[in-house]
Formats: sequence, C-alpha cells, structure tokens
Amino acid sequence: MLNPADPAFVARLAALVPDGGFRDVPPGYLEEPRGSWHGRGGVLALPRTVEEVAVIVRACGAARVGIVPWGGGTGLVGGQVLQDGLPVILSLERMSAVRGIWPDEGVMVVEAGAVLADVQAAAERAGRLFPLSLASEGSARIGGLLSTNAGGVGVLRYGNTRDLVLGIEAVLPDGSIFHGAHRLRKDNTGYDLRHLLIGAEGTLGVITAASLRLFGVPAQVVTALLVVPGPAAALRLLSLAQGRLPGMVSAFELIGGQGLAFLAETMPEVAVPLAADWQVLVELGLPSGMDPEAAMAGIYAEGAGAGLVLDGVIAMSEAQRAGLWRIRESIPLANRKVGAVASHDVSVPLGAVAEFLARAGAALAALGDWRINCFGHLGDGNLHYNVFPARGRSRADHAGQGEAVQRAVHEVVHAVGGSISAEHGIGRLKVAELERFGDPAKLAAMRAVKAALDPVGIMNPGAVLG
Repeated sequence: MLNPADPAFVARLAALVPDGGFRDVPPGYLEEPRGSWHGRGGVLALPRTVEEVAVIVRACGAARVGIVPWGGGTGLVGGQVLQDGLPVILSLERMSAVRGIWPDEGVMVVEAGAVLADVQAAAERAGRLFPLSLASEGSARIGGLLSTNAGGVGVLRYGNTRDLVLGIEAVLPDGSIFHGAHRLRKDNTGYDLRHLLIGAEGTLGVITAASLRLFGVPAQVVTALLVVPGPAAALRLLSLAQGRLPGMVSAFELIGGQGLAFLAETMPEVAVPLAADWQVLVELGLPSGMDPEAAMAGIYAEGAGAGLVLDGVIAMSEAQRAGLWRIRESIPLANRKVGAVASHDVSVPLGAVAEFLARAGAALAALGDWRINCFGHLGDGNLHYNVFPARGRSRADHAGQGEAVQRAVHEVVHAVGGSISAEHGIGRLKVAELERFGDPAKLAAMRAVKAALDPVGIMNPGAVLG
C-alpha cells in the first residue's frame, strides 16, 4: 500500500477536505490505553460530514492506502493501532452532533463522534435513558462502541450495544454512503447491514451515525453489595432476584476477593465495607410506588434463607450507592497498578461459570503460582479473568509466559462452550486466537464478506481477520 505520508497524496486529500481536515498524527492516536500497541505515524483525517468521510475513503481506495477508524481510543485489543504501516487515521471527533431526539418514540439519532456520556446526558435532558454504561463513557465514542459491540453493566436488562441500535449510517469501502440511520422499528427489506457493520471493528466500513433506542428512566434505583458463598450461589441468587422482580434487575456484577485485595494494596482510599472471597453488586431499577429498600431487603432475606447470601450492605443514599459502584469501577485501575501477566475478556454460559473458574484455575496451576482476579457481568456470563504474578514476584519473573497463560485460559473457555471475546472485540491482539478457536464456516463466511466489500483491503488492515 502507498505511504500516506507521500506529500502528493496528502495534498490531494487536503484539497478534497479543506478546513483543517488533515494534520500530522499526535502521539495519543498511536497507542492504546495499556501501552501495549504503538503505531509509527501516518496522517490524521478529521472530517466534518459523512460526505467528507466518503471522499476520504474513495481517495484511499484509489491510492490503496489503509484506513484505521478512530473512536475514543479506549479499546484494549489493538484494534485502533496499526503497528506495521502508516495509515490514514480517520477520527470522527468533529462529527459529534445529536441530529434529533424523539422522546415519545424512544429514539435519538447521533453522529459517531459523540461521546457516550454526552449522549446519556442528551437523553436525560429529554426525560429518557440511554442505558449503555461502562467505565470509559467519558471518552468512548458512539462509533467505536458500535464497531466493537461494547457491553457494559446494563447488558443484563437492556442488551448489548447492537440491541440498542435501530439503524446506522455508514461509508462503505468503495466510498458509497449507506443511509440507514432511520427510526424504524421494523424493516424487513433484505440483509441487515446494520448488524453486519456493528461489531465489525471498522473492517467493513466506517459508521458515521446511528439511531439509538431510548428507555424510560426508572423512578427509583437501589444498590446493594452482597456476600455470596461462590459463583454458583451468585447465579442462583440472580435467578431468585429476577423471579421476585422480573425486568427490574439492572446490574448484577460478580466481584472476587483478589480484586478487593488489590484495591487495598494500590488504592486504599476506595472504601470497601465487606471483605469476602465473592460478592455481587446488585442494582434494581424500580417503578414509582415500590419501596426500594424493601425490595432489596426481600432479595437479601430470601437469599439468606436459601444459603445464597452471607452478609451485605444496602445503599441508603446516593453517596453510598456511588461508593459501592466506585469499588467495581476501581478494580480495573487497581489491576493496572499491579500489572497482569495476561488479561482475558471472555464469556461462558451462565451455568458454566463455576466450572470454568475451577478448570481454568487448575490449568494455570500446572503453569506456575499465580494470583487470579476474576470479576465481571454475571448476568450475561462476561468475565474479566486476569492473571497476576504471585505475591513477591513481578511480571519479569514470568517473561514469555503470557501467551501460554492466555492459551490455557482460552482452551478452557472453548471447552465449556464460551467465547474468547465478550465485549472488547478481536482487534489485532486476538487474531490468532480467533483463527484457532473460531468456527471454520463462520470464518470462511467472514472472509468472503470482507473480500466482497473491501477487495483492496483498506479498511482497518490486520484487524479481526489479520
């Protein structure tokens, strides 16, 4: 492919997209949050309209220049960083408008560069809820979230990102514009390109706008941190809670004791009211007329009677609720301070969570002595399973073992019918693992689609399919 730093090529693009649409790439666009992936340079493109995006894509296709779509840069699998080339980094940060909100329809149309927190705030001003919620919502952008089909803490009640999207607008690899950001609830006119492009990680086109589903705001919210005997009991407690309050359990987060130990070690300012091997953070969204504390206390009492709850605290104020969520949201930060040998974003069938944890622990014990911090979204089976050196040892003591650790964990995930990627995507980090564990028929179909839509291979080269 042509080097986009070629002055003639850059000059042609600059003429097509004026008003500061191109510039040298600042360092922040050449790495991901963990510092594991680093790019070498290229050109940063900053279009203002979908038509400008189309112009850029057509020009790159004609010149055979790779394009790396850039959202908020929060991805953790290297999908936004091309290490072995000099691409056009295409950021939609100047396309961040809310094009319209229809509260009674429960729909808003936003551009792909909109930051998630701003979209949430716009929905709130309209008296509605956009329920996608995750730790990076202050910087993650809608286009990147759709491209990776992000998850977050609200999946249990509201579904993954793709479940929150009615339609998308996108520029395809040939530069044509797919005008699909409609407000329709039903559209049965052939292949659903929306779901093809969502989760494709920018390899099949550039999402430029989306129509998003909005929901009613729960009249009352109550949160509790409950100690459970283990993951199997936590799953039974979830079933109990959903049976008592159908459709009202908004979040059900599993927290392992090692994560709390890391918080005490690296972030002692985070108050942890209970110490235990396993806890769950439970949040209910309730209609008016219900007593929120009584609703949570009912779950606590029935769970305790069944041997599923050993202890717990219920937040009695917004400050206490924020404090409980701070525990969950701080665990990834503590992980980074400690330094993992290998981190895993996996999902398994809900009933296989306990089996997976037992088998993965045994597989890793055969490789050495470790500290394992497992936490995640129990309601959808998404676990963040992170492996750390034993106390008194460092990552340097395990140099070269990261790949073996990852492979051992993924082997167990596959054996119990799970997925090696739950909410962060494949990016470039997991290309080889997808090849190893992916369904052959699915991989063949994916390659056929890629070849049909992007025969030159300009869209995010090296991501997902390598």
